[in-house]
Amino acid sequence: MANFIENYDNNKRDQIIGITMPHLTVKKVHTRYLQGTKHDILEIPRCYTLTHSDSTGDLFLTIGPNYERQQISGLYTRLMRDEVLAEWKIDSDKPSLNVFCHISGGLVFGRAGWRNTLFRNELPLVLETFRYGDKAIYDNYPKLDESPIIIYFQSSNKKYDRIEKWGIPADYKIS
Repeated sequence: MANFIENYDNNKRDQIIGITMPHLTVKKVHTRYLQGTKHDILEIPRCYTLTHSDSTGDLFLTIGPNYERQQISGLYTRLMRDEVLAEWKIDSDKPSLNVFCHISGGLVFGRAGWRNTLFRNELPLVLETFRYGDKAIYDNYPKLDESPIIIYFQSSNKKYDRIEKWGIPADYKIS
């Protein structure tokens, strides 16, 4: 079972690793909605599939009622396993944004410790991408901005298999 951390402090992370990650460049975000998904109406399930181009830095966000398996089925993506998946869940009438990062297990490039550091460093940018890419939902449902973000760092190594709260979507709003 994963270790649960009540609240992860991004400022503390920046102090520990000595860097502050860059913010989102909105022109690099390419958002696509799966057929039948409305950009401004919240329907559950609402899932996010995020991939990127190592060569251009472009981010590809697909939003729909399920994950876009075709987007993550290429050989390179299956080997790297650096996609990030997320979905809105409702528990006792309270929404939460649940985000899944594959740290280790199965055939995957890189050691768990390195991948853990990489995901943690890039996660603020990922969360900004989710918030920006689906901004119409937040405009129409402003209470979603106050929902908890739960990160699932999934790993076969117990040291890295963790569940953490990473604030709320409003923390990642691009001005």
